[in-house]
Amino acid sequence: MPKPLSLPFDPIARADELWKRRWGSAPAMTAITSIMRAQQILLAEVDAVVKPYGLTFARYEALVLLTFSKAGELPMSKIGERLMVHPTSVTNTIDRLVRSGLVTKRPNPNDGRGTLASITDKGREVCDAATRDLMAMDFGLGAYDAEECAEIFAMLRPLRVASGDFAGE
Repeated sequence: MPKPLSLPFDPIARADELWKRRWGSAPAMTAITSIMRAQQILLAEVDAVVKPYGLTFARYEALVLLTFSKAGELPMSKIGERLMVHPTSVTNTIDRLVRSGLVTKRPNPNDGRGTLASITDKGREVCDAATRDLMAMDFGLGAYDAEECAEIFAMLRPLRVASGDFAGE
């Protein structure tokens, strides 16, 4: 898909000017609009990198999570908890990975109602290759150095704590 032509002005800054005239200053509006636009840009860039592997970024995250587990498998409920997504999303993601041969599912012997998702050898290979490609393009954040990436992380952390993602210190 061709990249759209760049605008000769910053549309978010322009919206800020118009917003101020109509409703008054709202720095949070420009911040959220910038964050949402950045999310669109980054998701498009990382999805383009993982697409040749038959992945979306959500599927890639699930594979990474499974590689981080000691046995290469986790209960579906734990995957949803760690990725902070709805159980239906976990099921859809894992089912897609199963169809691709990257993950298998089996009943959880420790929980009669639960299901374990396990990464396959092919899943590990795909995860490693996709990770190399994502790291080579700095996960789309090449415009920032390591210190700036750490600042972005630190700046967004209080929002994540306030939303209940995890207990803050």
